[in-house]
Amino acid sequence: MDHLSYYGLNQEPFSIMPLTQFYYHNEQHDQAQMRLTRVIQGMKGLGLLVGDVGTGKSLLARRLLESLPEEEYEVSLLVVLHRDVDSDWLVRRIATQFGIECGNESKVDVIAKLYHRLEELAEAGKKAAILIDEAHMLNNQEVLEEIRGLLNFDFNDQKLLSFVLFGLPELDKTIQLDEPLAHRVAVRNELKNFSKELMLDYIRFRVLNSGSSQQLFSDEALTKIFALTKGNGRRINVICDNALFEGFVRKSSLPLPVDVIESVGADLRLEV
Repeated sequence: MDHLSYYGLNQEPFSIMPLTQFYYHNEQHDQAQMRLTRVIQGMKGLGLLVGDVGTGKSLLARRLLESLPEEEYEVSLLVVLHRDVDSDWLVRRIATQFGIECGNESKVDVIAKLYHRLEELAEAGKKAAILIDEAHMLNNQEVLEEIRGLLNFDFNDQKLLSFVLFGLPELDKTIQLDEPLAHRVAVRNELKNFSKELMLDYIRFRVLNSGSSQQLFSDEALTKIFALTKGNGRRINVICDNALFEGFVRKSSLPLPVDVIESVGADLRLEV
C-alpha cells in the first residue's frame, strides 16, 4: 500500500506540475485569465502576467491556452529555458508553432513566411497569439525589438498577432529595456500569495479533486502550513505532499498533527 491509498486518495493532490485539472478558481486568477483573454480576443497587442515563484503563472498560461477554442484561435505556448535566447531563435520558434518549416532560410525569409501564414489565418477568421512563459529571461533588447516588430504585423487594418508574457516581477524591468514595447502593454496583471482563508479552501479543493472528502490536516497543522508558506501555492503543495508521505511513514491517522508539518518544515529548511 502506498501513501495515496493509505489516505484514501486516487491521485497526487499536491503535485507541483501545472495541471489544469487542479486549476483553483479564485478571484485574482479568474480575473487575470479574463483580462488576458481579452487581450487575445480584441487583438490588443501585449499582455503581461507577473508574480513570484509559485503563484500560479505557468498553470494560468496553460489554462488560458486550453480555454481558447481551436476553431477561432491559433495559439501556442513557448517556454524560455535560459537567458541566451536571441531574436533568431524567437522568430524560428514562433514560425514553427504556426506550422512553418524554416530549414536554413534567413530570418528575413522566415519572417516573410510567418506574415503570409498569419495573413491566411486572418482571412480564415482566426486570431493568432503567442504565450511565452518565463519571459523575464528575455532580457535582450534585440529579442524585445523583434516582439515589437511582430506586433506591428497587420492586414486590412487588423492586427495579426498578440503576445502574452508570463514571468517573475523582474519582467517589468525586462520590458523597459525597449521603451516603445513597454508602451505597447495593453494589460498587466500581478498574482499574489493566498490569504489563509484561500489557502484552506485551496487545500480542500485539491483533496476533493483527488478523491477524498476527509480533512487531511488538523487545524493547528493548517495554521503551521500557512506560517511556513505565507500562502505561496507551490510551497503549500510541497509541504502538504511531503507531509502526506511523512504521515504514511509514521502510520499517522487523519487529520495529521502539527508535529508532522514541523518535521517537514525543518527538513525543507523553512522558517516562520
